[in-house]
Amino acid sequence: MESRIQRIFLSDAAKRKGISRAGGSRCVTVLLLALAWLLAPVTVLAESAVLLEDPPLAVRDPERRPVRVDRIDTENFEVGVFTGLLDVEDFGSQSLLGVRAAYHVTEDLFVEAAYARSKLGRTSFEELSGGAQLLTDGERDLSYWSVSAGWDILPGESFIGRRWAFKSSLYLLLGAGSTRFGGDDVFTLNAGLGYRFILLDWLALHVTAQDHMFESDLLGKSEDKHNFEVSGSLTVFF
Repeated sequence: MESRIQRIFLSDAAKRKGISRAGGSRCVTVLLLALAWLLAPVTVLAESAVLLEDPPLAVRDPERRPVRVDRIDTENFEVGVFTGLLDVEDFGSQSLLGVRAAYHVTEDLFVEAAYARSKLGRTSFEELSGGAQLLTDGERDLSYWSVSAGWDILPGESFIGRRWAFKSSLYLLLGAGSTRFGGDDVFTLNAGLGYRFILLDWLALHVTAQDHMFESDLLGKSEDKHNFEVSGSLTVFF
């Protein structure tokens, strides 16, 4: 009788022990699942951070290509010759020949010196009088020199067709000097407008129109005279 009761109690104890062990394992499993659920967002964020990292930069040597630099002269001195027409008041228009030299102080400002000669014609009075001469042949030689300041007011480019572009500029001239004719030297002011066209890196073409103004009493009355000049010139840079 005692042995049967003992077996019953022993079996009940074993069952309770197995139930407790099973319950403990269930608790551990539940705790592990809860921990995994809590750590899942952290793992996802870590994986996202890894995916968002920039890939390592590949350092490559830059591709270099040959560059051709134009050989443009940088000299500031410019010299040349010019020819054209000089309309001397009361004496008509005569041919003109001269030289010019310029120094470019800046890209837009320059100083120019010029010297020219011309031969005066006969006045209308001399033509109508038949033989009277107001001037001798030597006194009909006219020459002038001037020193002018120039200002490039419209620097730019001029195009010939679609392939050719040339540097050019429209400039103002204002200066003073002296004019010798009729045996006298008279103070002269000059003002005008010029156009410079760079043909080559060392060669330029100029077209200039200016007025030479002075006071003269050659015809017996002191008057302000205006001698208009239109000329073209070729200059070189050095």
